[in-house]
Amino acid sequence: MQQPVRIAPSILASDFAKLGDEVRAVTDAGADYIHIDVMDGHFVPNITIGPDVIAALRDYSDKPFDTHLMISPVDSYLPAFAKAGADIITVQAEAGPHLHRSLQNVRDLGKKAGVALNPATPVESIEAVIGEVDLVLVMTVNPGFGGQSFIESQLEKIRKVRALIDAEDRTIDLEVDGGINFDTAPRAVAAGADVLVAGTATFKGGSNAYAGNIARLRDGSTIQ
Repeated sequence: MQQPVRIAPSILASDFAKLGDEVRAVTDAGADYIHIDVMDGHFVPNITIGPDVIAALRDYSDKPFDTHLMISPVDSYLPAFAKAGADIITVQAEAGPHLHRSLQNVRDLGKKAGVALNPATPVESIEAVIGEVDLVLVMTVNPGFGGQSFIESQLEKIRKVRALIDAEDRTIDLEVDGGINFDTAPRAVAAGADVLVAGTATFKGGSNAYAGNIARLRDGSTIQ
């Protein structure tokens, strides 16, 4: 069942020179999750942050740290991210040879487990592991960089994932990340999303604008 819409600001779009203050600011502005993109320069063509930065940010917010690991191989790094304070750890469907084992490892660490689907990754690739996940992340851009345009073809994938989740008798977040703004957010929610990752749309305008941006993203896409 689709849940109320929640907003997860992606700190990839924040001011890295004052990262802690930015996390505190969006927390105070009404964020539901703090979305943290971890990139390794191997699985994706960019390098961002690691466990030490996440640990340093933990005191700046009491919101769940929604940590998306765009790294491969992923399994050996899971304990470090769990220890650093990640609450949800999402791995890419292609990030290791045994997706089921990776998800089990996350849960064994006491964390919520997520799986991410790139634009070219079919929904069928996660059908056999849907019972092991707490979150499915549909990427509506190719991962690696912020500020990209929403890929319209992924709306149908969101609908398919919604149907897959609804066949389960438990709560699973359906998160969407990539090109989410005031125009695309309502369409993503109409297709079935209930967690919206928004970087540029949240952080534009400076800290005085964050609360209004988050409210507009949430209220403009509220499930009717």
